Amino acid sequence: MANGGAAPVTNWLTRPIGCAVLRGMQSRREHFPHYSKASNGGHGGLFLRKRPAELTAFVYTYTRNVLVGLWLLVVVAGGTFGHAQEPSSPSPTQNSDEDKGTPGQAAVTIRENEFWVPYSQAFPHGLDALEVYADRPGRHPLAVLTHGTSPKEEERRTVTPWAQLGQAMWFARRGYVAIVVVRRGYGRSGGQQDSTFGGCNSRNGTFERVGEASADDLRAVIKYAASLPEVNADTVVSIGVSAGGFAQVALSADPPKGLKAAISFAGGRGSDGHEHNCDLGMLVEAFGGFGKGARKHGALPMLWIYSQNDHWFTPDMARKFDAAYTKEGGVDQFVLAPPDGDDGHHLYGHTAAWSDTVQAFLKAHDLLPMGDVVLPAPAPPDVPPPAALNDKGLAAWKRFLAGGPFKAFATNGSGAFGYSTAGFEQAIADDKAIDSCKKAAAGNGNCTVVATSTGKKQ
Repeated sequence: MANGGAAPVTNWLTRPIGCAVLRGMQSRREHFPHYSKASNGGHGGLFLRKRPAELTAFVYTYTRNVLVGLWLLVVVAGGTFGHAQEPSSPSPTQNSDEDKGTPGQAAVTIRENEFWVPYSQAFPHGLDALEVYADRPGRHPLAVLTHGTSPKEEERRTVTPWAQLGQAMWFARRGYVAIVVVRRGYGRSGGQQDSTFGGCNSRNGTFERVGEASADDLRAVIKYAASLPEVNADTVVSIGVSAGGFAQVALSADPPKGLKAAISFAGGRGSDGHEHNCDLGMLVEAFGGFGKGARKHGALPMLWIYSQNDHWFTPDMARKFDAAYTKEGGVDQFVLAPPDGDDGHHLYGHTAAWSDTVQAFLKAHDLLPMGDVVLPAPAPPDVPPPAALNDKGLAAWKRFLAGGPFKAFATNGSGAFGYSTAGFEQAIADDKAIDSCKKAAAGNGNCTVVATSTGKKQ
C-alpha cells in the first residue's frame, strides 16, 4: 500500500526472522523474513537513515516483558519516506476515540507472529499467515481473515498477510485471536491458485468449484489454529473481501465445527473493475448453490457488505447474489453501504466505515468476547520524524511506524513525502515510497528513502 503527500512507524516495529516465534512446517529463515512482534508502545526494528557521520546504535525494550534489540542506523539526510496491496486499513495511531478504546482500559501487549500453516495442498511450505492477538490469560475465539484476487498475475504473486494488519487488529482489540491467511498459490503460499479450479477463462469448472477451493484453505487454517494454546476454536468467525468474501459464502455451504458466523465484504468473482463480469449467470448460480448447502447445515449467520459505488460488484449484481442465496435457503444480513471514495470495492480497507456495522452484527449473535469493551490501540513509538513535515506528513509518519513489513518512508527534505507499508519485499516498498514522494514533490528536489524495515529478503 503506497501513499504520498506534500510536507514529511509502527506501534510495532519489525524484528528479523531470527527473533521470530516459528510455528508450522519449518523455519522460514531460508525463504523470507519471518516477523514476530510484541508491542504496547516502544521501539522495534526500523532503520533510520541520515548522514554517515551520525551512525549510531541504540537498544530499547518495547514490551513489558520482552527485551528487544533495535538498531537505528542513521545514514542519509535530507531524505524521504513512503505507503503500499489489496485494500488494507491504516494501522491505528491513537488519534481517534476508537483508537483509544473503552475508557479505563489499560494498555496490553499485542502479539504479531507470521508463520506457516501446515497444509498438504500448499506444498512445499504451507500457507503464509499472520497472527495478531492481545496477550491476555486463557484461550480466545478465532477470527480468520482472507484477501481477494486480481486480474493481474503480478498482484496475485505479491499478496502478503500484512496488508490486513489493520483489520486483524480490529478483531484482536475485541478479544479475538485474528489470523490473516494468504490462500494457496498467492504470495508465498504453496499450491494451486483457486482460479485454476474454474470460473473465468477456465474449462475446468464453475465458480462454485472455485469458491469451494478457497473455502478448503480456510478450513485448513481453522483446523490448525485449534492446536494453538491461545485459541479457543469452539467459536470461530471468518471474514473475507472480494474473492475472499465469496469464499465465506462457499464456507457457509459446509461450515467447519466451531464456525459461528461469516462476514463477506464485496463478495464475488470474475469482475474486471469496470462493472462487467465475465459470466454473471454462472456466478449467480454459484451463490444459489451455496445457499442450498447452507440450508442443509442450519443457515450460518452471515453479514454481507457491499458499497453503493462498488465498480467490481455493483449494487444490482449484489442484489442478484443475495436473491439467489436466500431463495435457496441461505440466511444473510445484507447491507448496502454508502459510497466510499472513488470505488466502494475498497471499503474493507477503511475500518471506520464498517466498524459499527460489524460490531452490531457480532453483538447480535453474542460474538463479542469482551462485550462492549474495546482494548486501546498500541501507541506509536516515539521515533523522531524527518525534518520539514507538515501536519499531514507527521500523521503519515505515525501510520508508517504502525504499518507492517516491508515498509519504507521517503522525503525530498522540503516537505514532500511518500511511504509504503505491507510490501511483498523491501525493494518493492522502497520503489513505491519513492514514486509516491516524486509525485508529491512534482519535480522539486530529490526523493530519498530515509526509513525502512530492518528485514531483508534472504
